[in-house]
Amino acid sequence: MVEALVAAGIAVGSGGVLYALAAARVVKQYERGVVLRLGRLKDSVRGPGLTMIVPFVDRLRKVNMQIVTMPVPAQDGITRDNVTVRVDAVIYFKVIDPADAVIQVEDYQFAVSQMAQTSLRSIIGKSDLDDLLSNREKLNQGLELMIDSPAIGWGVQIDRVEIKDVSLPETMKRSMARQAEADRERRARVINADAELQASKKLAEAAGVMSEQPAALQLRLLQTVVAVAAEKNSTLVLPFPVELLRFLERAQPTPAGPAEAPAAPTGAPAVSAETSAAPAETSAAPEIPAAQAHSEIVGEGGENNPPKNL
Repeated sequence: MVEALVAAGIAVGSGGVLYALAAARVVKQYERGVVLRLGRLKDSVRGPGLTMIVPFVDRLRKVNMQIVTMPVPAQDGITRDNVTVRVDAVIYFKVIDPADAVIQVEDYQFAVSQMAQTSLRSIIGKSDLDDLLSNREKLNQGLELMIDSPAIGWGVQIDRVEIKDVSLPETMKRSMARQAEADRERRARVINADAELQASKKLAEAAGVMSEQPAALQLRLLQTVVAVAAEKNSTLVLPFPVELLRFLERAQPTPAGPAEAPAAPTGAPAVSAETSAAPAETSAAPEIPAAQAHSEIVGEGGENNPPKNL
């Protein structure tokens, strides 16, 4: 009898140990447990630690409450300005309601992934290429709102969405490179023209000062000579400014006028117009000195001799 009681006690104890082992569940700190009893959801969500369920009656589903990082596969699309691009992204989300994540959707991670892909395609079609390249913060916010709206009903909260890379065709890359080069060339020319304008204004002011003080031009010329000679050149080109010639011309005294011809002696016969005009008309005749011409006109014999024809 005693042996039967001992055997029964051992059997009951073994059954209790087996029951405890079958009913015991451990929920980790970053997890929550959702219990389904005979297919019905129990209201209480099991927290982290050791928890007990009814074996063969309850079913415990553990839900990860950590932030999940999910890459979104690259999507091909056409932007609003008809440019073919390939965009990929990454999404960060977490479960805020374990019961809804288990009951409302079959696989919440797969559902979030598909929603992210379709939303990314929609964002590509609504945006311009410049927005995809330079205004990503606004696109990230719009993409987050598009994914977060249906995910709230699944017990999932979208924490952050980031567009990782935008791949462009090679032809578009070359076109953008030429556009950037042309824009930089335009800016360089504008800056150069602005510099030339400022330099011309300064040169005009310097020319006005030098026109008031002509000696300043000569000093500037000497400074240029000193600067050129300091380079150890074998050849020195010295420019001679026209303004210096004008300055020297103004410095010379003006002549009193053409000298008057000496008066002919008293009683000397006047030279006829034909005689005086003959040397001018005959271009081939040699030029006769004035003294010899006068002596031939007057004559050696005296004042009464007639003039000779030249």
